[in-house]
Amino acid sequence: MLTVTASLSQAFESQLCLRNIPYKQRRDFHKWLRFYLDFCAKYASDPMLTASFAGFDEKLKIKGQSDAQRKEARRSIAIYYRMIGTLQSPPEPSGNSTAKNANNPLLSTSSGTSNPDSSSQVGLPAIKREMPLSAVTNQPLKLIDANWEAIYEQLKNAIKVRHYSNKTWQAYRYWLQQFQIFTKSKDASLLDMNDVKGFLSHLAIHKQVAASSQNQAFNALLFLFKNVLQKEFGKVEGVVRAKRRPYIPVVLSRPEVDRVFGLLEPPYDLIAKLLYGCGLRLFECLKLRVQDLNFDMQVLTVHDGKGQKDRTLPMPSTLTAELAAQIEHVAALHEQDLAANTAGVFLPNALDVKYKNAAKEFAWQWLFPAKSLTLVPGSKDYRRWHLHETHVQRAIKLAVRKSRLAKRASAHTFRHSFASHLLQANVDIRTIQELLGHSDLKTTMIYTHTVQSVTIKEAKSPLDF
Repeated sequence: MLTVTASLSQAFESQLCLRNIPYKQRRDFHKWLRFYLDFCAKYASDPMLTASFAGFDEKLKIKGQSDAQRKEARRSIAIYYRMIGTLQSPPEPSGNSTAKNANNPLLSTSSGTSNPDSSSQVGLPAIKREMPLSAVTNQPLKLIDANWEAIYEQLKNAIKVRHYSNKTWQAYRYWLQQFQIFTKSKDASLLDMNDVKGFLSHLAIHKQVAASSQNQAFNALLFLFKNVLQKEFGKVEGVVRAKRRPYIPVVLSRPEVDRVFGLLEPPYDLIAKLLYGCGLRLFECLKLRVQDLNFDMQVLTVHDGKGQKDRTLPMPSTLTAELAAQIEHVAALHEQDLAANTAGVFLPNALDVKYKNAAKEFAWQWLFPAKSLTLVPGSKDYRRWHLHETHVQRAIKLAVRKSRLAKRASAHTFRHSFASHLLQANVDIRTIQELLGHSDLKTTMIYTHTVQSVTIKEAKSPLDF
């Protein structure tokens, strides 16, 4: 069997992409091209002549190939003819009509002469090909090993423009890396919905990812196509979906919560109490600033939570004294930073450009500041960031281990416990939804499985109460 050269294979693959041939069928199209070229080499036919196809089709019929297979072969060779510049489609199969050409430019060997031997390599003809060109480099598009650096940069800029969180950038970048590996760094201009479908099915079948991970990958590719590649993102049909398993979160009892609190050192104990007392996500808690606490109204405001949403929460009265003490600690640290002539704290977006001195104002200081200063990239200024998430996670993990709980608890477990204990106290599910900042009630309803139902299910008339 002839070996088709990489240049011809890539050129043919490019034509298949341009004609939106489904990803799963392209392998068969390559197979028919290889069989056709092998037939022409064996019977000394010129593969550039459409008349050669009649003999090839007759051979397929003799070998018992079905009508559907012969039709697919005809379509494959028609694409090949157009690629090499022969604008006419192969004729309807009618007989064994062949044309011999000893100087066939498609049959190339190291000596440059025709060689019908099975070890021959079939290359591209010495004529201009209809290869698509890159709009950026004006070079032929690559089916493998293309440079994706510009795509990553455009993705990052698109996320920044929309003020998405850094976690979104990290997640989307990860899935873009996986997609690049799956497509073998195909030029982004050649990416289509078949690549998307193949990748999502690959995640479910071979990687066996969870349904949430597959959905996140889908959202990343949707964002990539619409906002970076500026391509239409069609319907994703025929994709193997990861099975969504029912998830019931881990919930601690109140004594277990208190046991973990007792094993945490400051300021981690106060952070854990806020996670449980207000139902905060960890990053929401660590992003709190001094101005977010209102002691007069006994409320706490979360800015730029998940989905860039704000919400107001009741401040636990039992934490008033501890929060006041924490603010005193922040005030002392703030005075040290001012005396050291630091640039203040990091501010959201470009707020420090609009308000030059805001970073040094006390109201903008972090409630849980980092222990050390951070050098601002591209300058000589030092600013203070908030406490890093990993420090809190490590402290809580150690406290859980010391408490010898028979549960896998983490920082997010306190949020689960907050919702479950409110539900257990007969607090309205809609109120819990607002406190948690859920956009969909279905997300909150999962906590109904974490506690025993206290709802009266027996139907009665209000007159009998």
